[in-house]
Amino acid sequence: MSESTPPAILNRMKSALKSPDIPAPMEESREAFPVLISTIISLRTRDAVTRMVSRQVLKKTPDVDAMISIDRAELEQLLRPAGFYRQKAGQMKRIAEILKSDFEGRVPDSMESLLSLPGVGRKTANFVMGMVFGVPSICVDVHVHRISNRLGLVDTRSPDETEFALQRLFPKSEWTEINHLMVRFGQKICRPTKPLCSECPLRDQCPSGIQVNG
Repeated sequence: MSESTPPAILNRMKSALKSPDIPAPMEESREAFPVLISTIISLRTRDAVTRMVSRQVLKKTPDVDAMISIDRAELEQLLRPAGFYRQKAGQMKRIAEILKSDFEGRVPDSMESLLSLPGVGRKTANFVMGMVFGVPSICVDVHVHRISNRLGLVDTRSPDETEFALQRLFPKSEWTEINHLMVRFGQKICRPTKPLCSECPLRDQCPSGIQVNG
């Protein structure tokens, strides 16, 4: 296999990170409701803050019934460090009510049903489908979108475009892993600003290296 093929590029990232099994970046449970809530908290929030806030929120609201019962003001206070706390609190409360009334209190295991929940987009739905239900899914966040375009794997303007373009490049068996690898790679090496191109194992084929460093 050529070192420039998309699967080979993932393998080189994995080798550089020295971690063959990349865990989910923000959650400590693989149960559907905690994963969904943690993923909502993670939107537009730094990973370290997401982990802290998720632990606090899930301690108080580990399931749908607890989320419905918690006082809105208390939930907002728990979410405050993550930003957009009023919006996220309202979204979580509405989702819990819908799960209770329409899905027997369970997070649905279909993309269509997940996308029907208030404020749940493809990024969140893909993460839940891949991590909880084991359905091959490409979760495109800012790291995946940036790195895919920097490396010239895709030429896209939106995360949704990136998702569908990457689906055409990679076998389904690698879809779920893409997010975990690129998130870690984007945090450690291919950073948004001042990327560490001199340490990048892909610098020999990266079309953006000169421009980024220049």
